[in-house]
Parts: sequence; C-alpha cells; structure tokens
Amino acid sequence: MGLSWEESYIGGLRTLAGDERVLISVGAHGLVRDPRGRILLIQRSDDRTWALPGGTMELGETLRECAIREVREEAGLRAHEVTPFGLYTRARDWFPNPYGHTYQYISLMCRVDRYDGELARTTDESVDAGWFDPGELPEHTGSLVLRALRDLALFEAKGVFALD
Repeated sequence: MGLSWEESYIGGLRTLAGDERVLISVGAHGLVRDPRGRILLIQRSDDRTWALPGGTMELGETLRECAIREVREEAGLRAHEVTPFGLYTRARDWFPNPYGHTYQYISLMCRVDRYDGELARTTDESVDAGWFDPGELPEHTGSLVLRALRDLALFEAKGVFALD
C-alpha cells in the first residue's frame, strides 16, 4: 500500500497551493506486456478509465523508481527492468481531474522489460486490471494509452524517443 493522498508529496503541495492553482506534476508510467504481447491496463478507481499503471513521483524518488513503484501499487507486479521510450509534458492538456484539481503532467513512459508476481485485479488505486490485445482495448481506454502504444512501436522500430 502506498502513501495516502494527504501524505504524498503532491497532496501536500495541493494543500499548500489550494484548489485553483495549476501545479506541475512529475511522474512515470509502466507499459507492461505479457508473453503473448497483450498489455496490462488498470481501471482507475477515481474516473473508471482504463490506463497504464502510473502516477506521481515522491520526494527523493527517481523516475525509474516511480515507474516500478506504480506498477507494484496499481497492479501488484514487481517490475525489475524498465526502458524509457518517451517523455510527455502534456503542456496543452490541462483539465480538472475528478477532484477539481488541474495539473500539467510531466510523465516518463517506460517499457517494463522484466517483471514477476501475480496480477492484482483490485488495489487501493484500481478497481480492475487485465491483459488486453493492443487492437482490442476496452471501452473508456485513456488517450495516453493509445499514444504510448504508438510511441513504443516507433521506439522499437526506429529507436525514436518521444519527447514533447
């Protein structure tokens, strides 16, 4: 189990800044594939969208550590090796989250190259999880998943690191 919202670094900043101010949130996501090439998606508990495991880094944590922690917290899997393939600033993608807070998200996208453990279908942050064929994603899959899949394909084919 991770920190509570109130204990987290970004939760503390939000308390200090109030609800109206746009904050910059830095974090990481892990794109996990099983041996059949299916990708792991979690269904978020806050807005019920299907997403890649990911979230905000904590003070003193590296982005690599953040990606690994988020996969464990949101899906129960232990990631051992990750390869970054994109850095998204989402500079023009500001909108209030389900709690009415607005952030500019900066997120490192990582391919999880080695993992073990059993998939946790529900966690403190997710209400479901599963493996999906990239061509048959569930309804309400977030746009970030689609972008990450396109960018990972380009990275694996041509070595292009996505940066915006």
